[in-house]
Amino acid sequence: MTVLELCETARAAAARMAAASSEAKSGLLNCLADLLLFRSADILAANCRDVDDAEMNGITEVMVDRLLLTEGRIASMADAVRAVAALDDPIGIIEGGVTRPNGLRIINKRVPLGVVAIIYESRPNVTVDIAALCLKAGNSVVLRGGKEAINSNMMLVQLIKEALSACGFSEDTVGLVTDTSRESARQLMEMTGYVDLLIPRGGKALIDSTFRNAKVPVIETGAGNCHVYIDEHADIEMGLRIAENAKVQRPSVCNAAETLLVHSAVAEVFLPKLFERIGDRVEFRADERAKAAIPDASEATEDDWHTEFLDYILAVRVVDSVEEAVRHIAKYGTRHSEAIVTQDIKNADYFLENIDAAAVYLNASTRFTDGEEFGLSAEVGISTSKLHARGPMGLKALTTTKTVVIGSGQIRG
Repeated sequence: MTVLELCETARAAAARMAAASSEAKSGLLNCLADLLLFRSADILAANCRDVDDAEMNGITEVMVDRLLLTEGRIASMADAVRAVAALDDPIGIIEGGVTRPNGLRIINKRVPLGVVAIIYESRPNVTVDIAALCLKAGNSVVLRGGKEAINSNMMLVQLIKEALSACGFSEDTVGLVTDTSRESARQLMEMTGYVDLLIPRGGKALIDSTFRNAKVPVIETGAGNCHVYIDEHADIEMGLRIAENAKVQRPSVCNAAETLLVHSAVAEVFLPKLFERIGDRVEFRADERAKAAIPDASEATEDDWHTEFLDYILAVRVVDSVEEAVRHIAKYGTRHSEAIVTQDIKNADYFLENIDAAAVYLNASTRFTDGEEFGLSAEVGISTSKLHARGPMGLKALTTTKTVVIGSGQIRG
């Protein structure tokens, strides 16, 4: 199908999905979870083709890991789908109301968005997470993944369609754009009248392109130039654990730390210890003062402070105050996730109040910015926008409200 045909059929299927009962939607998702496990061999075979192509094309080890599926990861996908199935259904919930002096009853009722489109990269598990959330929220969804995962995505969407058909829903409720050219992405960005919300989930280039070209409503997600600031009053051992986890635990994701800021009062102690701890895995790119504490680091450039590496690379700068750390983050950050490690209440309060980000942390790793970790189950992305939704976007973020007004013959004078 063309992009237009996918959007037309998704729009036609949206009304049926919006009217589905909670029980029907949960049954659909549990059926999908069963299929994922039962057909895991087919999924792995398709994914193997993607991984082989990626390795032949010289894709980095970190990015291949984003692409790779295993029996364990498929089981985790199925568990995530079941978790979404078990969530309370937000559709139909009354969110406040009022009776006016003229007798009109005004009620705000939660309803589906309609057709949600997602443009995303690399990770095939995103295909299932997004589809599950959109379906539970009563939406149709049009998916446009990256070329690296095309075989995996085609197989996963085939299974989603099989589940839809088995449960009495239209297979057109979920569509996949199989043309992975830039042109297909541009076309999806222009589907006014068909797409109610477009969510780009990927690197900075994808997000910037979407905001430049989209004619449909867009939520900014994903780009994560995240920082960890080690304050002069930090517990050094705690800071080492947090910095290591934020950078190394999974560097290819948007909530991994890309820049480390260290107060000058503790830099000579902290930085050599951190380098000893992770220097065999991570390339340090340091400013002049940080390099004095870790001579084996390479010299940081201005571009490094702006860069979301998504790799085993860490930019390091020494600062003289929490205020300077906040100024650095305000200049270079992407308003995603920022952390301070400190035992000083005043500095902690200053950081938490003055950082403008979707998530701000005190004495914890930025790696927790995640729908599941926040108790939302799966997520469609992490919004760095301020309108409609901010932070991990779970089920409720895929709905909107309708105002229902009940009268008894009132007219306006």
